[in-house]
Amino acid sequence: MKTPAPRTRAELIATAFEAIAGPALLLDEHLEVRLATPAATALLGVVPRVGLSAPALLCGDRPKRPIAEALAAGRPIQALIPRPEQGEAGELVLVRSLPLRHGRKKIGWVLLLSASPSGASEPELFHGLWSADLQMKRLFRVIEKVARDESPVLVRGETGAGKELVARALHDASHRAAGPFRAINCAALPSTLLESELFGHAKGAFTGAVKDTPGHIQLAHGGTLFLDEVAEVPLELQAKLLRVLETRQVLPVGGREPIPVDVRIVSATHRSLREAVEAGRFRGDLMYRLRVIPLFLPPLRERPNDVALLTEHLLSELGARERSGRQVRQVQAVSPAALAALERHPWPGNVRELRNALAYAVAIGDGPILELADLPPEIADPELGPFIDMSAAASRPAQPSAPTARPARPLAAPEPAASLAALSRRIEAALAAEGGHRARAAARLGMSRITLWRKLKELGLG
Repeated sequence: MKTPAPRTRAELIATAFEAIAGPALLLDEHLEVRLATPAATALLGVVPRVGLSAPALLCGDRPKRPIAEALAAGRPIQALIPRPEQGEAGELVLVRSLPLRHGRKKIGWVLLLSASPSGASEPELFHGLWSADLQMKRLFRVIEKVARDESPVLVRGETGAGKELVARALHDASHRAAGPFRAINCAALPSTLLESELFGHAKGAFTGAVKDTPGHIQLAHGGTLFLDEVAEVPLELQAKLLRVLETRQVLPVGGREPIPVDVRIVSATHRSLREAVEAGRFRGDLMYRLRVIPLFLPPLRERPNDVALLTEHLLSELGARERSGRQVRQVQAVSPAALAALERHPWPGNVRELRNALAYAVAIGDGPILELADLPPEIADPELGPFIDMSAAASRPAQPSAPTARPARPLAAPEPAASLAALSRRIEAALAAEGGHRARAAARLGMSRITLWRKLKELGLG
């Protein structure tokens, strides 16, 4: 059925408001509804008439009133509520608030509404881990139980999913919370240095060892040691690590007497330890010692309910940073189009990739609203690859294509000028994020320093 055209000025304003914000309510400083988009009325199942109290509409007389409390206190909030016409057992609606200001004075609110996907629940902050996903909340409850135990824990999860945050949660929820938490990435160091970093060394053990130096195992005494990417520990060190687990003693490099240690080991890997054992890269006896309690951290693509929640949290963190004595751009809300693009992206790099994408968007765009155009091109437009080498594309001879029933969208650059502009923005954002350091900017962009230098010259940025 065709939607009738707006007939009044109020209908025109509501239609324009909906085109920008989607399902939304506009509130005045008294938290009364001044405008409701047609999509908001359809989503809520009730007509939010002008002058109606938004807390009464959204919270009713329920004992939990997070939206009412936050708005009354002047705090932005993101919360899930049952649809008003369905009661407590009804489907959930996600409500996100955006304050409106005129100068320093707060003059109202915009409430952005969206249907909550299945599997969503009230957001929960658990020892630094934010989630509204039921899988993650089940993991939180498991962590609470496991934290009371002393057995070694193995966290399995993809790169960037937050394995160290899980390890910290285990530590903070345990009786060891007052003790030290030490973390070491076993894949980041060569075997000789890793041995010294883990086990420490005695004076004179090697050239430059001028004093006894404790390793991470000793430094974690009374607390928790997190071994990230434990599958990368060289075979020659695995026997020594097994000895620590069996005897609760550590022998420093060059030392003669073992040192007693009281430490809980939490390790993590993004690959299967069983497969590493079968391939001969990992000791089976050490795997069984480390994998007493396995925990599985779901990737971000399996918990899409968390994308909006984490986006709000990460933007708040990014906005609190200062660079060169000045505060970075303050993003107060994400446009519906930008949020939709973030939620459909598969996030192979998980939360770390999401944080980097938002850092890029904060650096690229302007103003308090994060728009679709601010996002990295491969997220804003999934058909674009991460990078397009225009010099290679220009030198490649054209190939005749087979006739098709309808013209297909090219998978290369849409237009050279647009692609070069997008590439220029990405390079400038990476340089800004790394304080102008070209080597780190090249690593962030996934290219060599030589390639970055060449592209800077080609784009006139060098």
